Amino acid sequence: MAEITTQQPVLLASDHITHLFPMPNGNMMTVLEDVSMDIRKGEIICIIGPSGCGKSTFLRILAGLIRPSRGKVLSRGKEMTGLTPGVAMVFQMFALFPWMTVSENIQSVLTAQRLPENEARRRVNSVIKMVGLEGFEEAYPREISGGMKQRVGIARALAVQPELLFMDEPFSAIDALTAESLRADVVDIWEEAEGQPASILMVSHDIKEVVYMADRIVIFSANPGRIRAVVPNNLPRPRDYRGADFLAMVDYLHDIITTNELPDVPPSVVSAPSQPVYEPLPPASSSDVVSFVEYLDSHGGQGDVFVLAHEFGKEFSELINIVKAAEMLGFIETPKQRTILTPLGKRFANMDTEEQKIVWKQQILTLNVFKTLYADVQASRNATMLDDEVQERLAQLLPNENPEFTFATLINWARFGNLLAFDEDSDEVTLQ
Repeated sequence: MAEITTQQPVLLASDHITHLFPMPNGNMMTVLEDVSMDIRKGEIICIIGPSGCGKSTFLRILAGLIRPSRGKVLSRGKEMTGLTPGVAMVFQMFALFPWMTVSENIQSVLTAQRLPENEARRRVNSVIKMVGLEGFEEAYPREISGGMKQRVGIARALAVQPELLFMDEPFSAIDALTAESLRADVVDIWEEAEGQPASILMVSHDIKEVVYMADRIVIFSANPGRIRAVVPNNLPRPRDYRGADFLAMVDYLHDIITTNELPDVPPSVVSAPSQPVYEPLPPASSSDVVSFVEYLDSHGGQGDVFVLAHEFGKEFSELINIVKAAEMLGFIETPKQRTILTPLGKRFANMDTEEQKIVWKQQILTLNVFKTLYADVQASRNATMLDDEVQERLAQLLPNENPEFTFATLINWARFGNLLAFDEDSDEVTLQ
């Protein structure tokens, strides 16, 4: 593949894309804000960022599946109002028709193109060979592995001979060894392709994956989703996951992401607000937070976030949410990318469950969102609120957050601390 320079033509671009989602209370949640980037011929771009930063939404906007609230999508300089031409997409969860064979699943996307039967059959056979599915043409999805299902998804996308291949976390639903093999296959196909696909845009949450795949790495920040940084990746191919330059790039990206997600700002720098600050709740369960604090205590009381993600058995984006939650509750501190138990965290890790529940309740009541909702339930008739009422209140307090997701986290934390109870049958939130 030719070296990517700014002289290569721009195939697709976003021009100041902003997107908002309506919430139950009628307010709008900004998911993406002022996102501008381009995709040039002959490159692989990977987008990485925390969960909920709008990566997949942005991918669908570029494909024309979602119309942005503001801004434009430009295909070779022309504004798009519908589906973007020349784009095929590979999804995370395969999206195969279970009643169709491998060949039929691939051929299904060619039906709309009204190709002659001989040409359609030729393309199907070509992409089956390309992705290594020979011998499985007549197999049904239930008869093949997850990795092979994703090969079918990739083959189906390639069959339409796209100029741009979009991939939405395509390797996250398969095992690590299969994912590593598939990444190499996709890069090989792209390098050997004669302009089909010319370029690939992939969404990922895996830092090593994007270092292996990408020529350019676009880092998103969250709430709302914005481009935080664009990092060129000039490592020669084929790339070695264990190479010193590869690992140095991984560490560099890791530092950028952790600096964004876990900023090391001394409390004295932050001015005291005149109004209460309502902190978004990271989507981490109380059991994960407790387990992480106890794990940290049993492994020296501190560690590097990136290393801990591997050791603790969580994806990096998941661990970031757990670390955020533990820090909000005063159990850890995060200077730079280090994670260090506080004295409270050390005591908490060595308590029995009932003692932990008492401390947990004390700590969540230091958060304004819990103080406010607890007071609301206390003041309500019969000390009871419906879940819709609580979500409406959460939408008022945290207008940029999804109230349904925030409600799930709030109830999970409140139950562990014996603060609030929730009855799924009656949809009632009560004092516990």
